[in-house]
Amino acid sequence: MRVLGIETTCDETAAAVVGTDEEGHGVILSNEILSQIAEHAAYGGVVPEIAARAHVEVLDVLVKRALEKAGTTLDQCDAIAAAAGPGLIGGVIVGLTTAKALAMVTKKPLIAVNHLEAHALSPRLTEAIAFPYLLLLVSGGHTQLLAVRGVGDYVRLGTTIDDAIGEAFDKTAKLLGLPYPGGPEVEKEALKGDPERFALPRPLSGRGVPDFSLSGLKTAVRLEAEKIAPLTARDVADLCASFQAAVVDVIVDRTRVALRLCREVAGHPNALVVAGGVAANQSVRRALQRLASEAGLRLAAPPPALCTDNGAMIAWAGLERLREGLVDDLSFAPRARWPLDAEAAARPGAGGR
Repeated sequence: MRVLGIETTCDETAAAVVGTDEEGHGVILSNEILSQIAEHAAYGGVVPEIAARAHVEVLDVLVKRALEKAGTTLDQCDAIAAAAGPGLIGGVIVGLTTAKALAMVTKKPLIAVNHLEAHALSPRLTEAIAFPYLLLLVSGGHTQLLAVRGVGDYVRLGTTIDDAIGEAFDKTAKLLGLPYPGGPEVEKEALKGDPERFALPRPLSGRGVPDFSLSGLKTAVRLEAEKIAPLTARDVADLCASFQAAVVDVIVDRTRVALRLCREVAGHPNALVVAGGVAANQSVRRALQRLASEAGLRLAAPPPALCTDNGAMIAWAGLERLREGLVDDLSFAPRARWPLDAEAAARPGAGGR
């Protein structure tokens, strides 16, 4: 099987072709990504209108390149998959409309992929993880803990009640004058700093429901920075180290609670899975590896290149859904918000998408 995947939900334009080998395992045949970091850097964050226009300008070129590198054609693909949400609606419209046009012309099935489901299933592309498993989804726009019971079958155990973890990293970087995107810059500075210099809070630690809250931690960083302003390079490094240490502690605490709940709703998990952009953070990975070992589980994480938004994860989710007979018609509407667990109560924070 071969599926073309298109991703345009934020500031990466991506197209990829993913297939399967004789045993049904995923094989990435091509994975083309064009980042818009330079276009948004001056604004310190993603500007939706700029992102949508950039997708329009380059998506056709990336699709062509992905097909060429995969050594295939549209006619040889079994389906066309595109991220149909959640995300910046302008970008989502660009990708989904392109996929609809390609599906209509080639008479191939259209698969409207939930961007969060693509992250959730991505470890099955690289490591063939069996269901069920516990997923920690951590990115710039999303922070959730989910029991993954099967394709299309997710139970949300916890979420953020305000900011996503990746967003907290980016805003902390901006506060400290670090370049955009801020997450990798905070991680880099943290390597040079003292994580014990500033006594920052660990919000919601010890609570029985594995929700997250990051707004108070961001405020604590700001207050500490204001106390010692103007900041030296050492101050910035120590603040980053202290902030990152607090985030890691919260992630471990919240995930430990979610492991217990996962067993109740899905049975014993086969793995602890971490996905999303923040999954590339090495301190987070090391802490989760220790937690997984304590719980007698393997830690599964996509390689860093597949943690951030990419077309391969969209194509793979499309392939997984195609194998289950889950296809969509051309009337499928793009969605700015699209929760994985439709039964979960709506939440106002970034995890409620």
